[in-house]
Amino acid sequence: MLSASQCNGCSKTVFEYLSMYQYGRGIRLLSSASTSSRSFWDPTVALELNHLTLALLEKCRTRYHFKQILGQMMRTCLIGQTFPMSRLLTFSAISYPDNLDIVVLLFNHYTPCPNLYIYNCMISALSFSKSQSFGLYKSMLYDDIYPDKNTLLYLLRASKNLSDVKQIHCHAIVTGLLSQGYLQNSLIKMYMEKGQMELSHLVFHHLPTPDRVSFNIMIVGYARKEYFSEALQLFYKMMDLGLKPDDFTILGLLMSCGGIGDARLGMSVHAWIERRETITSNLILVNALLDMYVKFNKLETAQNIFNALEEKDIVSWNTMTEGYAKVGNLELAHNFFKQMPRRDLVSWNSLISGYAKRGEYDMVIKVFHNMVTENVRPDNITLVNLVSAAAEIGALDKGKWMHGLILRMQMKIDAFLGSALIDMYCKAGSLERAFLVFRELTEKDVTVWTTLITGFAFHGHGRKGLDLFSEMQRFLLPNGVTIVAVLTGCSHSGLVEEGLSIFNSMKKKFDIDPGIEHYGCLVDLFCRSGRLVEAKDVIENMPIQPSRSIWGAMLSACRVHGNMELAEIASTELLKLEPEKEGGYILLSNIYAACGRWSSSDKIREIMETKGVKKTAGCSSVVVDGVIHDFVAADKRHPRWEDIFHILLCLKSEMKLDETDLANFALFTR
Repeated sequence: MLSASQCNGCSKTVFEYLSMYQYGRGIRLLSSASTSSRSFWDPTVALELNHLTLALLEKCRTRYHFKQILGQMMRTCLIGQTFPMSRLLTFSAISYPDNLDIVVLLFNHYTPCPNLYIYNCMISALSFSKSQSFGLYKSMLYDDIYPDKNTLLYLLRASKNLSDVKQIHCHAIVTGLLSQGYLQNSLIKMYMEKGQMELSHLVFHHLPTPDRVSFNIMIVGYARKEYFSEALQLFYKMMDLGLKPDDFTILGLLMSCGGIGDARLGMSVHAWIERRETITSNLILVNALLDMYVKFNKLETAQNIFNALEEKDIVSWNTMTEGYAKVGNLELAHNFFKQMPRRDLVSWNSLISGYAKRGEYDMVIKVFHNMVTENVRPDNITLVNLVSAAAEIGALDKGKWMHGLILRMQMKIDAFLGSALIDMYCKAGSLERAFLVFRELTEKDVTVWTTLITGFAFHGHGRKGLDLFSEMQRFLLPNGVTIVAVLTGCSHSGLVEEGLSIFNSMKKKFDIDPGIEHYGCLVDLFCRSGRLVEAKDVIENMPIQPSRSIWGAMLSACRVHGNMELAEIASTELLKLEPEKEGGYILLSNIYAACGRWSSSDKIREIMETKGVKKTAGCSSVVVDGVIHDFVAADKRHPRWEDIFHILLCLKSEMKLDETDLANFALFTR
């Protein structure tokens, strides 16, 4: 039972008035002096709502009137009788939940014989509290009152975790209520929401005759959890059974088409919708259609649908803004953003993400400041975009400012945001700060560990990466990306035997099949240590076709170690894979030149000219006040080229170049 202390805001006068007649679970009738004025309630002949007091209850609109009616029911001895109490509790708990505090008192102390209907009413009203609703259910079973499907449905609503749902499922089996279609569908939906796809499928599979609702729950649930192929298979099965799809079916179908990127199927579904007038055209369905075309990068089609809409909500606007931002058309994205009648956090995040991906850090900060000015509080997605933008340009000061902002706002640094901070500090060269962020994280997933191991790898701290990899295995297993990061660290640090050991054990120890990227790391590991013959053996015996990066690594190593024979083999294979790229030609030409074979080197250059292959000019960049400045060899398009040229002349004179270097410098600046 529920205690009176669990009820908030209960009127003292009501409590005192009720307690005058209280004893235990029952009530004490009035004295004989007042018996003559009592109005007896005979439930066998008067179950209609024809009693004056109960009729007044149906017209009650305020808490004050409710207390008056409650007092009248006590004076006429209706309180404590099952049917009047059921009406009183239903009205208070369901119709006007503001009276819930009084309802709990009435149930605990003035409902001596609660029936199934009353228990269901109370469980439904208290379904926001798992402890109270489940406590009522236990009390109900103790009173030998068996549940019906409504009881279990209300308990499902109160469930907080998977074990609760499983217990209710078991009770449905034991009580024979699992055959109720609505209860089965509710169980499928709850398992879907908890991410238990196998259990959802199991309940669905045992349905004797699944209806359209059952299929819709499964199809939409699969689509939302990104099980797109399974959703489509269920749709085909539904059609085979002759069940007619509705808006919910089409919603799941559009989500699945967009998820798997099948534009042809998606457009077929769109045409199917247009041909059938029975399908109601609603905004949710149209927004799903917009989202599907955005995922197909068919922005023109999406905009035509958007322009034809008579009614647009914020989801419609956000879909178009996000779509143009993702494809890099930030001018149109910003236009949609400015035209929006109302903006939410998703609107701002879409625009910030678009500018961050294009490397326009100054615009990222500008949009962020505008967002804060409009009193929109950023979330972790906003901050991940900001931190990632700082990481891409290697701006340590900007990244530190973002980190400080996160701490000042007292934002929870989850694994997603923590990975972004670690990546930013690693790219900016501050491994100490990256490690500090890592240690302060309360939750670490495989991405967090992999990000820091990658940072150690690219800065040549392979041994630290290996130590972190060993520590990681005490908490969770690595994935394929983690193995790539560890092998890269071993390659950059010359830890050949350690890397080879990890590669050979990855299948047996971690159940990870080596992929092309793992073989690429192994080849690079041997090449950097000068073991070119072993690298060649790996390439010849690997079960996967070697990629251009593998042959490129071999060719680069041949140049370093002067192995002309292997260089010619590697270059031949590389040019088969990418004959239009200049990298293989230039590397082979440089190798010939380094070995003194100038005629062969010149021949390679001639072949490049014959095939129209041109060398891409080298480019370097520097960030000044958040603005990226690119510099290309012999390029005079920079707005401050004259200042740069003047500085170069000053540097030339200070370095005291010899005649040969002066001639080369003159050719560069000509």
